[in-house]
Amino acid sequence: MKSLDELKQLIARHSTGRYTPTAIPGLRLLRADAVSTSPTRVVAPPMVCVIAQGGKRVVIGRSILEYDEARCLIVSVDLPVMSSITSATPERPYLALSLALDAQVLAALLLELPTQRPAPRPSRGIAVTRHSPELLDAFVRLVRLLDRPADIDVLAPLIVREIYFRLLTGAHAAVLRQVALPTSRTERVTHAIGWIRQNYAKPLRVAALARLAGMSSASLYRYFRAITAMSPLQYRRQIRLQEARHLLLSQKEDATSAAFTVGYGSPSQFSREYRRLFGAPPRRDVERLRNRIGSISGGSRVRGGLGPDASSFGLAEDGLPQIHPPRALDSGTRLRRQAV
Repeated sequence: MKSLDELKQLIARHSTGRYTPTAIPGLRLLRADAVSTSPTRVVAPPMVCVIAQGGKRVVIGRSILEYDEARCLIVSVDLPVMSSITSATPERPYLALSLALDAQVLAALLLELPTQRPAPRPSRGIAVTRHSPELLDAFVRLVRLLDRPADIDVLAPLIVREIYFRLLTGAHAAVLRQVALPTSRTERVTHAIGWIRQNYAKPLRVAALARLAGMSSASLYRYFRAITAMSPLQYRRQIRLQEARHLLLSQKEDATSAAFTVGYGSPSQFSREYRRLFGAPPRRDVERLRNRIGSISGGSRVRGGLGPDASSFGLAEDGLPQIHPPRALDSGTRLRRQAV
């Protein structure tokens, strides 16, 4: 509890808004003074999130993950999810941090650890686990560096490496190990995920994607669904719709133009699938989100359901949904950019 109390104080002191980038690469501080009024659909990048105070719910497929001060969230591949803050008040705000996971550091460290037999089945690319006292202590020491900026360049990489070690040897190590092993089938799926993220507007044939990943179509489908809780086509659809939402919110395109830009051949199909995912047609959804963004920018901290962890869960500084470049944890070469 002592480490958790210190972490809470550090985040509260250094957070300047609903999310705060820091001088430590990949580390962001998160704060919210209210629970989410509705879930936020975003693409969660590879990261670990630790809550010092409050609670959060993440939904992927039919799975519901809840975590709080006793548990942390680990994400190993880019995953479309729904997230919402479940415990936060002005008197007891939601306080958390997120640390982006670096694929090269993770893979290099894995090579130094004792070899373990791969799990017989692939693990979902997201998990909630109880953090050990050692892991929590490492995060406290990392955030402490914000009080000593001159120490960051030398000490932060060492502490981050220790955090990776704790994650790779902890209760849910398989979530990270399976995608860092260069010869695993799961690692090949991360290549396929990377290709879809880069080429979501292009036609997608699962057989061709499987060949690029070096797998059979049946094996790719089975492992892809096990890791992401959706098929390759369902994954591509969510990425397309998230990107279209970003285009609409940034006022770069209207609904029809956005549909064609992200790869839809039929605006009516785009509108149906957009409504099914976000709960409203494109125009109404964008108006609703702009009102929410306006209330956040015009108020203190955070109001409503966009959530404070914008940077971690796919929102840019201005609160708009952001499609990140592919960051699946792989140690090999990404798939070539070619039509599938």
